[in-house]
Amino acid sequence: MLARFQLNLPGQLLALIIGLVVAALVLVYFPAAAAYRLQWMQDRAEAAHLAALAADVAEDSGALGERTVEELLEGAGAVAVSRVRDGINELILYGGPINADMVTSDLREASWWDHLRETVDTLYSADGRMLRIRAEPQSRPTETIDVILSEQPLKEALNAFSRQLLTGSILIALGVGLVIYLAMFFLFVRPMRRLAGAMVRFRSAPEDVSRVISPSAGHNEIARAEQELAAMQEEIRQALHQRERLAALGEAVAKINHDLRNVLTSAQLVTDRLAMEEDERIQKMASRLVRSIDRGIRLCEATLEFGRAEEAPSARSSVVMTELIEDAFDNARLADGEVDWYLDIDRALRLDVDQDQTHRIFLNLFRNAIQAMNAAEGEKRLSVTVEEDGHCAHFWVRDTGPGLPPKARDNLFKAFTGSTRKGGSGLGLAIARELARAHGGDLVLIKSDENGTVFAVMLPLPASPAP
Repeated sequence: MLARFQLNLPGQLLALIIGLVVAALVLVYFPAAAAYRLQWMQDRAEAAHLAALAADVAEDSGALGERTVEELLEGAGAVAVSRVRDGINELILYGGPINADMVTSDLREASWWDHLRETVDTLYSADGRMLRIRAEPQSRPTETIDVILSEQPLKEALNAFSRQLLTGSILIALGVGLVIYLAMFFLFVRPMRRLAGAMVRFRSAPEDVSRVISPSAGHNEIARAEQELAAMQEEIRQALHQRERLAALGEAVAKINHDLRNVLTSAQLVTDRLAMEEDERIQKMASRLVRSIDRGIRLCEATLEFGRAEEAPSARSSVVMTELIEDAFDNARLADGEVDWYLDIDRALRLDVDQDQTHRIFLNLFRNAIQAMNAAEGEKRLSVTVEEDGHCAHFWVRDTGPGLPPKARDNLFKAFTGSTRKGGSGLGLAIARELARAHGGDLVLIKSDENGTVFAVMLPLPASPAP
């Protein structure tokens, strides 16, 4: 049970505060006890000095008898008092032989470390031990007072002081610790619990708008974390909602695709018949209608193709890249028109790729390039070259088109947003990059300006055979 309590944040915080309080008590107690012991011994030394002065007066008056000595020693709490004055050691008061163990504390030379060590020694000393104190009286610093007394009163006074100090310190520490704990709990632990709880609730039902955390209005780090969490949850919720809508859209398109193909095929047959009419206006309208129907068919196919959960597993084989690229160019040329063609690739270059998927990569690039060049005036030239870096083959696809507009460059590889021509779906490059990355390569835009556009298709080279 204790282990489970300490694992959570409040338990760890409480354990930390208790540890700090205990450490503070230890750090405060021993210096305080040493200071109390030092003051006690200084008081006894001063009392012994006053007893010595009283003995001097009584001796001068002839009244220093045995009874007076006992009274003076009892008043000083000592059993013997001596004094060093002008280099002469004088025994002033003496109560009889001393047969017990004795320790000496020289207040003139002892350091704080000595006082700390002697304090611990006093607390754990045996009963009946004697203590010899050597000190300089405050009124006569040129003299040295030497007093011998029982250590038991000092030990009892230290124990009483320790109990009082520890009791007061514990009460103060508990009060301060409670205040600190409550402050930490309400300022940090409770907001963190709220954050964690909001994450757990949102994870169980991310589509529920009521599960999005309501951030605090403060400006501290936790409030900022709540605000960022709320923004992230809202983005995730919207993304999931959009995914559901896209999934529903894909399912709907998949269901109507067959019927739509039949409708478009019938429409295409009708337009073919219309194209055979002798009326030039009807032929022109039929030709335009055929192109529109073809674009509709291609858009449906591309949408369905991109809406798949994932591409079919690649069936890789060793492929001659010049043949694959020339075939892709021929298909693009037949669909979108003639342009000048330049291919500079070693015919011995073979890569382990999926032939159909790689064909689609280059076909998408070639068709986009040909369409862009045919839509503008000027030179129409498409070229492909290759460079190898030891790991990948970099195929540079260059055209002399007018370049991509800034909006198209920003969304180039995003589905449905990267198209540069009217009626385009923007799926071609998104699919091409996805296929390139599935091969362990990539498709990137190198440059695009008024002088043309350059794409790089990176495909991994075959692994070298082990020596």
